[in-house]
Amino acid sequence: MESAADKANQPRRTSVWLEGKPAARGRKSERSDHPTGLGRDRIISVSVRLLDAEGPEKFSMRRLAAELGVTAMSLYWYVDTKDDLLELALDSVFSEIGTADDEHGTTDGEGAGTEGPGSEPGSDPDPDPDPDTDSGSDWRDDLRALAGSYRALLVRHPWVSALVGKFLNVGPHSMEFSAAVLRVMRRTGLPAHGQMGALASVFQFVYGFGTIEGHFVQRCADAGMTQDQYYRHAMGRMSEQREYQGRFEQAEEMMEARGGDTVEEMRERDFTFALELLIAGIEAMRARG
Repeated sequence: MESAADKANQPRRTSVWLEGKPAARGRKSERSDHPTGLGRDRIISVSVRLLDAEGPEKFSMRRLAAELGVTAMSLYWYVDTKDDLLELALDSVFSEIGTADDEHGTTDGEGAGTEGPGSEPGSDPDPDPDPDTDSGSDWRDDLRALAGSYRALLVRHPWVSALVGKFLNVGPHSMEFSAAVLRVMRRTGLPAHGQMGALASVFQFVYGFGTIEGHFVQRCADAGMTQDQYYRHAMGRMSEQREYQGRFEQAEEMMEARGGDTVEEMRERDFTFALELLIAGIEAMRARG
């Protein structure tokens, strides 16, 4: 049995994509005890479903094995560790993000970074000569689409925000997203030294906005309320508390000016306006030269 000292002396693992079991392992096995119908794709799919339902805190190999109807040890034929499986599940949901490349028919990986926009992708070459006509579409529209897709992913899978900063995000779907983001940034016309800062300003904003939104949606579901019901309940309780009344009145004025009949409408207005501010900032910085 491997001792704690032996484990401590081993090199630190970086990523399942760099050090884990190859994707094909386990698909063609001569082992007589190999579970029928069990494969890495099915394991990942069920893992995503469990993470959506219970979150990463309750996720375990034993819980997953029970859901699959197999022994926990059989899962290790496909992955080395639970973290490897979480990393595979994380990359799989990034396939849900539509990129501009999907629409324009380009599939090259030029400019792919080593981390997803939840952190920051790697460096990229200098801007293209004509940033507004590089792909036949406006970079602003492509940036809005990517930002919206990333936000939707974070809301649909609240556990993603907790894991996206934990791993390198060098799986194929994460890399495709990073490459698409970098290509859009290159087309903004910003100087090369400013492109990563612009990327961070947009996608760190989206990461924070989507994370909070996803947690709020989950909190409402746990409480058995709609978002509007929970909002009215929380605001009503706050307005009753004397220590909150002064601050609450100021916030209420701003929320009324914002408009929107539902929580989702109000949130959508906030996201759209904030994103437009960031795009305007990119345009202003480009104009400075």
